[in-house]
Amino acid sequence: MMLQQITWDVSPIIVKLGGLQIRWYGLFFAMAFYFGYIILEKQVFKREGLKTELLDKLAMYVVIGTIVGARLGHVFFYEPQSYLSDPISILKIWEGGLASHGAAVGILLALILFVRNSGKTYLWTLDRLVIVVALGGFFIRMGNLMNSEIYGHYTSLPWGFIYVRDGQTEPRHPTQIYEALSYLILFFSLLAFYVRKYKTMQQGTIFSVFLIALFGIRFLIEFVKEPQVAFEQTMALNMGQWLSVPFILTGIGILMYNYSRKRAS
Repeated sequence: MMLQQITWDVSPIIVKLGGLQIRWYGLFFAMAFYFGYIILEKQVFKREGLKTELLDKLAMYVVIGTIVGARLGHVFFYEPQSYLSDPISILKIWEGGLASHGAAVGILLALILFVRNSGKTYLWTLDRLVIVVALGGFFIRMGNLMNSEIYGHYTSLPWGFIYVRDGQTEPRHPTQIYEALSYLILFFSLLAFYVRKYKTMQQGTIFSVFLIALFGIRFLIEFVKEPQVAFEQTMALNMGQWLSVPFILTGIGILMYNYSRKRAS
């Protein structure tokens, strides 16, 4: 049986309007926030009898935390010398360069400000927000696919992608699709758990499972992913894996703490 790899030669630009470009990545990025908002409104806030004004406030903090955190995460985790030598380039987000670990940190910090006047606890907020963050991860990785970026090593598997626009001539692991599908499954799993257990679950339960699952998935897929920057080529574990470890340990710690509290009660 002859293997049939997939030649991927999709333009990252949907349409050009004069000097303006509408790109697939930007569309998927916007869809992540749009559908995240709708799901929180219909499945969480309406279910718990909460006002839309609180959701609007949460959305504002999350959008700012995501964009600022993701950009600075890429700048400082992956290419600090390049960006710090030309600080103005940090503002050029449209040229690419967003780090999911940086986005996670940005959201965590932004929520500290949100909960101060929201009447909700930090873990209550995280338990609900991470449900749609998992869905957002699906959209972002699909945007990476349309950009022909963040792909994997050479593979002889029949679903290998040849990323023509990035100059590749051999099939590679479509790691964007691996991650996207994993995050989509995680989203549906977390949402189903929330719907069944939101009245009785301990705070931090969904958040801890999210951290372990999402960053555990990321850690494993990194083994077949090409290095994003040159210095990663000499590392036993790449930057994405090292940055995933603290999140996984945090998730395990929260689960253990909740379990000990449950036994004590």
